[in-house]
Amino acid sequence: MPETPATQRAWRTVLERIESDLLVGVLGPGDRLPSERDLAADLGVGRSSVREALRVLEVMGLIRTATGSGPQAGAIVIATPSGGMSALLRLQVAAQGFPLADVVQTRLVLEDAVVSALATAPERALEAAHALLDAMDDEHLSAPEFLALDAQLHYALAEASGNTVITAMMAGLRTSIESYVLEGSARIEDWDAMVAHLRREHREIVAAIEAGEADAARARVRDHITGYYTAAGLVPDNRPVLTEND
Repeated sequence: MPETPATQRAWRTVLERIESDLLVGVLGPGDRLPSERDLAADLGVGRSSVREALRVLEVMGLIRTATGSGPQAGAIVIATPSGGMSALLRLQVAAQGFPLADVVQTRLVLEDAVVSALATAPERALEAAHALLDAMDDEHLSAPEFLALDAQLHYALAEASGNTVITAMMAGLRTSIESYVLEGSARIEDWDAMVAHLRREHREIVAAIEAGEADAARARVRDHITGYYTAAGLVPDNRPVLTEND
């Protein structure tokens, strides 16, 4: 049965109440939400409306729910925005709500900010990035395995930058286009040459960051991203074809 306007308003009322409690600090990560019964009675809505609101919050990655009794039961605030953002972006891209070209452009903006922040930071925790660089040197990696490590590297750099909002957005962008990135790899004629090129670019980006060369890091990460996307046919190709000697 479709929702009536009154039903829609009811579960949105629950969302607004929880949002307000989060904003003013009544609720925070690790806190348990009031029970369905208490929320329904307090807000004058049906328990079905409360359950609908909780389902929305769970999909958004703001709470987790568990049945039963004990400290882990009920609805608890966990605030993992990357999960909800990933789901939203993935659905919007799939439904063509966000054009792929716009998603790629947004990634360029975010990665520019990431490498700039890292290059100018007084200290950098890049151990995870170096471990991933070494892992990508394995000559036996399949295309999906290599691309998964590639995505992890960019996410690790975002985490190292210390900006949690950018990190969450990077996670969302990564998952929203991962299928396109993988499909695009099949359109690259010489995959071995591309992998060798990507390995060099990754290390050049990290080297520029470690040297504190922000402009160089920004230029290299932009060339790196646009180079792959054009070669994979994900954005208009205006670059020369890569060869083994590039």
